[in-house]
Parts: sequence; C-alpha cells; structure tokens
Amino acid sequence: MGRNLQSGGRLRPIDLARGHGLSTQAVRNYEEAGILPAAGRTSHGYRTYTPLHAQALAAFLALVPGHGHRTATSVMRAVNQGAVDEAFRLIDESHAQLLEDRLTLRAVENALRDLESADASESDAAVSGPGGTFIGPLAGRLGIRPATLRAWERAGLVRPRRDRLTGYRVYEEADVRDARLAHQLRRGGYLLEQIAPLITQVRAAGGLEPLEAALSDWQGRLSARGRAMLTGAAELEAYLRERG
Repeated sequence: MGRNLQSGGRLRPIDLARGHGLSTQAVRNYEEAGILPAAGRTSHGYRTYTPLHAQALAAFLALVPGHGHRTATSVMRAVNQGAVDEAFRLIDESHAQLLEDRLTLRAVENALRDLESADASESDAAVSGPGGTFIGPLAGRLGIRPATLRAWERAGLVRPRRDRLTGYRVYEEADVRDARLAHQLRRGGYLLEQIAPLITQVRAAGGLEPLEAALSDWQGRLSARGRAMLTGAAELEAYLRERG
C-alpha cells in the first residue's frame, strides 16, 4: 500500500499521495468529496492523516476499475457516513450489471452461432437474391410479420433501401444479416433498444467475422472487471475492519 507512517502513525498529504502516484491536491479533493474521512489538523492548520485514511484511499482506488469512479465514490461516501448497507447495495448493483453484460454477450455469441449454422445451408446472398429481396419474402423466411420488420426499421435494426420505381423496401445482403441477428436476439428476450447497439457494432466491424474479435475482447474486459471487483472487495473489507 506504500504507507509512510510518521509521528506515531500520522501521515502528511504527500505521504498518501506518493504511495499511489497521486498529487497532494488529488488527496485533498478525495477528502472533500467524502471518499476519505475528514483529516485531522495540526495546531498550525495543516492536514494530518492516519493509516485509516491510507486504507480508505487504497479501497477507493481498488474499487474504481471494477465499479467506475462514480459508484466507487458513492460507496466510500456511504461507508464514511456509516451507511454500510447502502454501500453494499451499490456494489450489488454493479455485480448485477456485470451479470447482465455477460448474459448479453452470451446471447450475441449464441445468435452468431445460429447465423453461422443457417449460412452453412443458405447464404444471405441466396436469401436476398442479386437485386435484394422485398419485405414479404424476408418476413416469411424469418417466420415473422412484415409489420415486425417495419418496427425494426424504425428502431434502426435494419436499413432497407427504397426501390426507385415502386417505393418498395428492398433488403440487401447486409440487411438480411442484420434482420437475422435481430431475430435471434429477440427470441432470446432482448428488447429493441438493447439490440440496436449490437447491430451497430456488427456494421462498424464490417460483418460477423470481424465481430468475433470484438466479442473476444469484450469477454476479456468482462473478466478483468470481475477480477477488479474482487480486488476492490478485499480492500473495502480491510477498510471496514480498520474502521471497526
């Protein structure tokens, strides 16, 4: 933790700051934000800290990678105000969000596998044809109503072009791909507003194959976040023990 105990356990702002590569102003800001308990004062008005403050700082910095700055700040404020149950509730919310993110990732991976299985027997080009396909045939192929495809269009999940002569919607190969992915995710219980960002990622990646690398990176980030939460929990527990 880099503690530098002086004067029988008293620490200066610089002692706390150096141990974590922070500025003394950052330490003062953390105190003012309620992340650290209020500092003591010398007879000349200088701040003095203790090992308890050092543990509070360590706990906060350990909480940030897993929970984010805002939640970590709220957790420390709650603990320092004696509202430990509120701190636990905030931590539970972060864990619930991580679980939801994991389930979303799993749903996307399952949807991609389903699409790959379908593509093994029928390519998107075959579904759409050289000039694209209209809303009726695509809806029939997916087993949904044309009105559903129109709702997906309003939500930004599919972006068919309009035929210049008839004004009919024409779904190209990429549109069919997006419709299939949306269909799989809807079957998994995901809302349109949850699906839209995932479709955007597919488009930005340039298709499904490049997205696989993004999904692997996503999985890595979720695992790192989960481990960071464990580290944060250990430091917070040490701070709670030191508070008594």
